[in-house]
Formats: sequence, structure tokens, C-alpha cells
Amino acid sequence: MRAIKVGVQLQPQGTSIGDLRAAWQAADAMGLDSIWTWDHFFPLFGPADASHFEGWTLLSAMAVDTKNAQIGLLVGCNSYRNPDLLADMARTVDHLSGGRVYLGLGSGWFERDYAEYGYEFGTAAGRLRDLGHALPRIRARLGALTPSPVGRLPILIGGGGEKVTLKLTAQYADAWNTFGPPANFRAKSAILDSWCDKVGRDPGAIERTVAIGAGEVGDAAAYVEAGATHIIVMTSHPFDLRPVEKLLATLGE
Repeated sequence: MRAIKVGVQLQPQGTSIGDLRAAWQAADAMGLDSIWTWDHFFPLFGPADASHFEGWTLLSAMAVDTKNAQIGLLVGCNSYRNPDLLADMARTVDHLSGGRVYLGLGSGWFERDYAEYGYEFGTAAGRLRDLGHALPRIRARLGALTPSPVGRLPILIGGGGEKVTLKLTAQYADAWNTFGPPANFRAKSAILDSWCDKVGRDPGAIERTVAIGAGEVGDAAAYVEAGATHIIVMTSHPFDLRPVEKLLATLGE
């Protein structure tokens, strides 16, 4: 088994359902540890009117199309769903997958999603407060559902906010994701460690994931040295998986 996990994020914009399904099935056949998509309603870059698909619905299909990799949203937006409903959705998809789901969460940031779907955008501080209120509700609902999740259903929090996001991660998360470069990852990871110390949490209990572009695969060793235990390559259509294959080979060596 590799000491460092490898994953891919398949961004659901400018593509088709058929191409997404083919890509996640190919990624699963490669032996990846994780496969992700994202939780937005519109493209984040390129043509604003390009095709786009909703994340949790895609995750349900991914759950039954794949057999081995863990799956999740990198990351889900807390604002878009009632916390108890979200816990139930995640539990249900976890059953569909045979226990392979991550529950990825963040406070939200893409204003167009909020504006066009009728959610209150508010302020960054307010969205973080909402996330803080949602996390214990999600934990409680997961513990109350019948039947319970099949797998561990780890909660992953995405973000690098040093005063609130990393504190919430130390309090509630099983995994954490942020971005590079390696120096940034190292610095944020050290702050997470300090929050773990303050709240009485073992920092080693929190999986450290980093999302990188295809052009950063050559920096894998630097990310590992900075503390990453799970490297996720972000890709959009036409879903070129060769950088992920290169990462697998590099870490295998």
C-alpha cells in the first residue's frame, strides 16, 4: 500500500454525463484512492454558459459506477442544504457506495451560485458561523440515522482560514484540504496543528489532503515533505488522467 494517497477531482463543467462516467470509471480502474467532483451550480472558469451538473446527484451515480476508490465532493457547500438533510444524503450515498464516502464541507464562496439559486450570500464571517453551527448537527444526525453509515464517513473540511476554518477543522474534521504552493500548505498545516493542541485533539488524527493542478505533479515530493498525506489532482474536460498516472508512478518509486 502507498504511504501517500492519490486522488483526482473531475470538475463537472463543460462536459457530458457520459464523459464524466467514463472518466470516473477509468480513474477507479487505475487504482486511485479517491475520486471527487465539486459542489457548484455554474462553471468556475471558461464560458459562463457551459454545461454543468450538480454534485450530490453525480456522487450518487459515481457511488454505483465505481468499486474501489473513496468518493466525495471537494468540497460541498454548507449553505446549500439543511445540515440534517445533508447528513442523511451522505449516509444514503455511503450505502450506495458500500461505505466509501467522504463528507466534504466548506463555508461557500461562489456568489453566482447564491444569487441565481436564491440563497443569501451574506458575509464570509456569517457563512463560517453557519458552518460552525452545522457541524455538530451533522455529527448528531449521522449518529441518529437508521441504518447508520456503512463506512467511516469521514468529515473533510476545505479551506485555509486561520482563525475559524482551521479551528473548526481541529474540532470536527477527520480530514482537511487546502491548496499549494508547498510553503503555503506547510504553514497552514502548522496552524492546524496548533489549533489541535488548543482543543485537545491529536493532530495525527486529521488526514492532510492537498488539491493540485496537473502542472504541479512534479512538486509531489515537496508536498509530502510539507506534510501532505493525500494528493488530489484537479482536472476538467477532456479529463486527461496522464498526470495522475505520473503521480502514481512517482509515489510508487
